[in-house]
Amino acid sequence: MALPKRTLRLLLAVLVVASAATVAVGYVESERTNDRVTGDPAVEQAFRSGSDDAVVGERDNITVVATDSNAFVSDEGSAARAQAELAAFAPNGSIYYYQNDHTRYWDVDPVEGTQATVEFVYADHLDPDECDGSVCTRNGIERVNLTTGERTDVFSRITAGKHSTRWHDADRVDDDRLLVADIAQDRAFIVNTTTGLIEWSWEAQADYDIESGGPYPEDWTHINDVEHVEVDGEEAVMVSLRNQDQVAFIGMDGELMEDWTLGEDGDHATLYEQHNPDFIPEERGGPALLVGDSENGRIVEYQREDGEWVQSWTWADQRMQWPRDADRLPNGHTLITDSNGDRVFEVDEEGEVVWSADIGFPYEAERLGTGDESTGGESAASLGLPSHEPEPAEASLLQRAQNALPPTIQNGISYAFPRWVGLLEGAALLVLIGSLLCWGTLEYRWLDRTLSVRSPIQIRRK
Repeated sequence: MALPKRTLRLLLAVLVVASAATVAVGYVESERTNDRVTGDPAVEQAFRSGSDDAVVGERDNITVVATDSNAFVSDEGSAARAQAELAAFAPNGSIYYYQNDHTRYWDVDPVEGTQATVEFVYADHLDPDECDGSVCTRNGIERVNLTTGERTDVFSRITAGKHSTRWHDADRVDDDRLLVADIAQDRAFIVNTTTGLIEWSWEAQADYDIESGGPYPEDWTHINDVEHVEVDGEEAVMVSLRNQDQVAFIGMDGELMEDWTLGEDGDHATLYEQHNPDFIPEERGGPALLVGDSENGRIVEYQREDGEWVQSWTWADQRMQWPRDADRLPNGHTLITDSNGDRVFEVDEEGEVVWSADIGFPYEAERLGTGDESTGGESAASLGLPSHEPEPAEASLLQRAQNALPPTIQNGISYAFPRWVGLLEGAALLVLIGSLLCWGTLEYRWLDRTLSVRSPIQIRRK
């Protein structure tokens, strides 16, 4: 039996008012308590004002952070996550350097032989009139002296499209050559930045089936990291195939070193869409791989034992969500970048957090003076580091429901929506939109008038 119109209208009105109130209260409460806010308001305010006040704790060296953005259309805005940034914190905790000129910031590496100069990977979404009427992206590497602000273009190329075409990483091979992770073409290549010529390349299609990983060719491998390494006394290239859940090693002859591959497509217990693996060589307690195991919400390390990769260390806490970088420092500490946790932090050899910087949507961080990434650090096995698991906590029914969602859905919600939108607010938004659509459809069907158009149109006076 169909409900009367009045009853349906009343029911829909209640749903609209209740869901709209839930969304409004969530927003106001987040503004009042800073719950789920993006980054530390003091840090964000210092970025905008140029204040010299300390906004994070003291450290011995400069800490550089490259942040990503979740803006899909304009790529602009004053709030964190709405625009990308390259920022550096001084040893006293104040802002040492800041820029937000590019659409996205990714990898950042110290320049050898300098005290405060870095190279970073960026992406700029270009206007259609710069791309023959279509959408395109300039991917590049830039060098900047953090003290003087002097900037130098190192290398760049334009790729078609913008999503899943933005380079995430480049690794310095020598003074003239860079190793680049080319997401757009599912390959790694070495370019001579003096001549502009590509001197070496490896394409994933040479060794991987296009049925593996993500959708081909839109976002098949999502190669997000490369590293020039030495394996068994020979030069090699390490690549992170995010969508294949693997870290692979390629000889300079272009051959895949299958026995060295860590992970397997769909083996999410080992790796789940990882980012920024760091290779720790034998002379520093390796071979070992320190990895941001992103969708598993942890930092994980694997040790090479008898020709196999064996898990040797993990770190996670209740707040960690979608970590995308970890560097082992010379003092045995680990510098971790937690993207959806909106923070960069340092844990000591006991696994305790000893320094942190709340900053919106960071992608990668570097502690200057400690070497590139994990260059100066030792493996967890050689240091005897204990693993750290999230401490048990009393969770509400809502929190338990949110934790029950697959990691990809949780991280997708965090990426796409403002940070004050949690599971409750997200559900309320869906109810609000659905109720309005349903109400509008019913009102249209209930109309007792019909609208018709006759040709030719005639206008008559009564």
